[in-house]
Amino acid sequence: MKSYQIVGIGNAVVDVISQSDDSFLDLMGIEKGIMQLVERERGEVLYAAMEGRVQTPGGSVANTIAGAGALGLDAAFIGRVHDDALGRFYAEAMKDDGVDFVNPPVPGGELPTSRSMIFVSPDGERSMNTYLGISSELSSKDVPGDVAGKSQIMFLEGYLFDKEKGKAAFLEAARTCHKGGGKAGIAISDPFCVERHRVDFLLLIENELDFLIGNEAEIKSLFETDDLEDALAKTAAICPLVVCTRSGDGVTVLSEGNRIDVPVEKIVPVDATGAGDQFAAGFLYGMATARDYETCARMGNICAREVISHIGPRPEANMLNLLREDGLL
Repeated sequence: MKSYQIVGIGNAVVDVISQSDDSFLDLMGIEKGIMQLVERERGEVLYAAMEGRVQTPGGSVANTIAGAGALGLDAAFIGRVHDDALGRFYAEAMKDDGVDFVNPPVPGGELPTSRSMIFVSPDGERSMNTYLGISSELSSKDVPGDVAGKSQIMFLEGYLFDKEKGKAAFLEAARTCHKGGGKAGIAISDPFCVERHRVDFLLLIENELDFLIGNEAEIKSLFETDDLEDALAKTAAICPLVVCTRSGDGVTVLSEGNRIDVPVEKIVPVDATGAGDQFAAGFLYGMATARDYETCARMGNICAREVISHIGPRPEANMLNLLREDGLL
């Protein structure tokens, strides 16, 4: 049975990206710079209004796993798609990215394949309108034990925590990964995920996980505080490894009482879509290849810098070459 250096579980979402200005966002009633969940009908309206659409396989953790695969890790992704045109596109595109998509499209699936309409403003901000569709129905039945048990790193997506079946899938995946000697962690994903399920989220982090990755807002939301330092201290008290991205202020890594602050090179983004996802890809690549945490963070910063330099949530450059150029390989 094949072993994997990294396995992700998350929403299998087709990203549909279009450039637009603020007046268009106002006209369509789109709130700038955030992710909004939309119903199927609203999604169809927004899709029809998009010009110059670019279609790519997406989903937060799926983007991370694709980025890790592009760096050369043996990678797999666990997600749920319908056996429709978008679902087949998604499965094939993940394979083309070098990632084993271990769940075949579901014939007669209960909902259509998920998709996110992403409007990119001239300042690089992205406004995401996501129809979750079938991906949000992922359950323990979709988590192959022989995949979870053979993973060195298991990476979970906070967005899937909204349903009881998703929570159960996370628990089973993390425990199966641990039984096989691997480490399990989570991308917090969004402050609103935490607000809806704070108690369960904290229990999962404290009792089942080895690491978490989140931005300032997400980590502050864990303990309902506006004080980042307080939130970091409380999170580090329940989780062995805490990684906090702070946009232009760099990255903070807390582990076993030690703190590392790694600066970031500030650039003007072309498209901020996928910055956090690709940071995670670089960081987890470093973990999987036994780098120290400062090097992991530097690798994550380079991956994030590359992805915000162009349209789309996945790397276009040869990331291994970029890491070599910075003396990290």
